[in-house]
Amino acid sequence: MQQEASSRTAKLAKQFGPGLVTGAADDDPSGIATYSQAGAQFGFQLLWTIVLTYPLMTAVQLVSARIGRVTDHGLAHNMCRILPRPLVLGLVALLFVANTINVGADLAAMGEAAQLVTGGNPNAFAVGFALLSLLLQLFIPYHRYAAVLKWLTLVLLAYVALLLMIHVDWSSALKGMVWPTLAGAGAVTTVVAIFGTTISPYLFFWQSSQEVEEVDRDDDKHALTEAPEEAPEEFGRIRVDTFVGMAASNLVALAIMIGTAATLHASGKTDIQTAAEAAEALRPVAGQFAFLLFALGIIGTGLLAVPVLAGSVAYAAAETNGWTCGLERTPREAPGFYGVIAASVLLGLAMCWLPIDPIKALFWSAVVNGVVAVPIMVVMMLVVGRKSQMGDFTAPLPLKLFGWAATGVMAAAALAMFALPLMGMG
Repeated sequence: MQQEASSRTAKLAKQFGPGLVTGAADDDPSGIATYSQAGAQFGFQLLWTIVLTYPLMTAVQLVSARIGRVTDHGLAHNMCRILPRPLVLGLVALLFVANTINVGADLAAMGEAAQLVTGGNPNAFAVGFALLSLLLQLFIPYHRYAAVLKWLTLVLLAYVALLLMIHVDWSSALKGMVWPTLAGAGAVTTVVAIFGTTISPYLFFWQSSQEVEEVDRDDDKHALTEAPEEAPEEFGRIRVDTFVGMAASNLVALAIMIGTAATLHASGKTDIQTAAEAAEALRPVAGQFAFLLFALGIIGTGLLAVPVLAGSVAYAAAETNGWTCGLERTPREAPGFYGVIAASVLLGLAMCWLPIDPIKALFWSAVVNGVVAVPIMVVMMLVVGRKSQMGDFTAPLPLKLFGWAATGVMAAAALAMFALPLMGMG
């Protein structure tokens, strides 16, 4: 009986991989800051945004995973079959800028969180976290590194555990989840930020490329265009992995918004700028243990997100330029791929010493992400509907409808980012 239970558990664990890690990486320290700001400033009013984004982000990630698994090529390689290569290179360059800013902001937040917990120099901690992340990617083979990333997703439970330690007005919280409210221009801007941090281009490239890694390291797996008999089992795995991964991502986002609404907003602490500020503000309101959970969660999610941010743009750059790529390769075998990873992490780290306002940097990162996401999503939807690339495995109608709906929402969010300042509402 025990052996049978272990076998079932092992089989279930194999269902989780790229989708779970992608969903968890979505809750990086920059995302935590956005969700904390939303909860502290607006209470329970904007919880509906997380409920709305769940089916949309799930659809987009299912599309990216499907493209990678069917074609055995990442998203950038498939984009080059539709768009001129210089245009794809331009999008990849913008992705590099946005991701590097995000890496820098995440490393800074991790350093500040470590300082809050242990004391010491936050920049020194940031250097340590950057080097740890870089060394893991450079010298640990993918099949081992993927297991590390999967285990790191458990740190997200810290934010769910937080809800067990504080008093929450659940009737107001449930109302906020199902009753859309937009009280003023500030709320509109925050909704745009939530959409931008939830549906991000780097997640598309990462999950698609991770599906390729899964095929390349397993001799029993092949591109589905070449081995269609593998499709039912593989699509089933991708659905479970992605639905669960995105559910975990959104559950954590909800937990952070509910937690900060029930503590910081309720006590009048509405001006929160960073994830570390949210952690520090929790200490007198919710207690030392709640503060520790929040702060340690920032560090754990950062260790998960930094390699995803750097790795996703490395996959995109390598595929666009025709370089050898993959975390299963050694740096000697894929110098360009690992060079992009190192450049993104080290340039992001350098931001900790530059006279740059991290909040403004993240704002412009969100602007770049919002702009870049729309054409990438349009091309993704075109690819997943093309028989010349997908063979008999073009996306079914429900996936196409939700995918195009997500594209429309992100286009509206991108337009709002530009329209609000022009209307004097930014």
